[in-house]
Amino acid sequence: MAKLYFRYGAMNSGKSTALLQAAYNYEERGQHVLLAKPAVDSKGEASIVSRLGVQRSVDFTVAPDEDVLAAFMARRESVIRDTGRDVACLLIDEAQFFSETQVDDLFRIAIDEDVPVLAYGIRTDFQTVAFPGSRRLLEVAHSLEELKTICRCGRKAIFNARTIDGVFVFDGDQVAIDASSGRQGHVGYESLCGSCYLEESGGVLNRGRRPKYDFSAKSAPDADFT
Repeated sequence: MAKLYFRYGAMNSGKSTALLQAAYNYEERGQHVLLAKPAVDSKGEASIVSRLGVQRSVDFTVAPDEDVLAAFMARRESVIRDTGRDVACLLIDEAQFFSETQVDDLFRIAIDEDVPVLAYGIRTDFQTVAFPGSRRLLEVAHSLEELKTICRCGRKAIFNARTIDGVFVFDGDQVAIDASSGRQGHVGYESLCGSCYLEESGGVLNRGRRPKYDFSAKSAPDADFT
């Protein structure tokens, strides 16, 4: 039985490079692979772009509400018709931008169609909140692998901090593509460890969330933890 793999890491951890290497490894052995990414990822347009400068066109992009299973099956049938051989693997870049339903489609491709799916992406946004696609992948993937990178201080980076024109920001939309020109200026990201993230954010995590109760307040309801 094939499996769904989620390989995640902070930005600059080599996810796209690892994906392209995996595709090369399959093809070096005479096997056919399909590459896909969410259409919302405008960086590189219809290509997967590694920060090392390597890039490759995807076989298809996936719109926000598109049925991933149906899109995969259409390309798979084309491959079988043209080559007489089945697809050996489906590789997904920027998987965090998939919806939970689309991640479930990836799971079905692995289980029902017996085609391994390698999904690459980041876990959390610039406010340290999980992307819906990443959260679902963490819930259902058969295999989880962290791809590591380092913070500016030398520690392991785990967060992705956003900058606008080089200045750190901690409010805004969840999705703003790296190197795109936003309404407020040039969007960039820096991978940070927990300590450096807290230093830049003024000690705040999860700005995008509000606690259900403030247990430090006198008006907070009694909590029953039994």
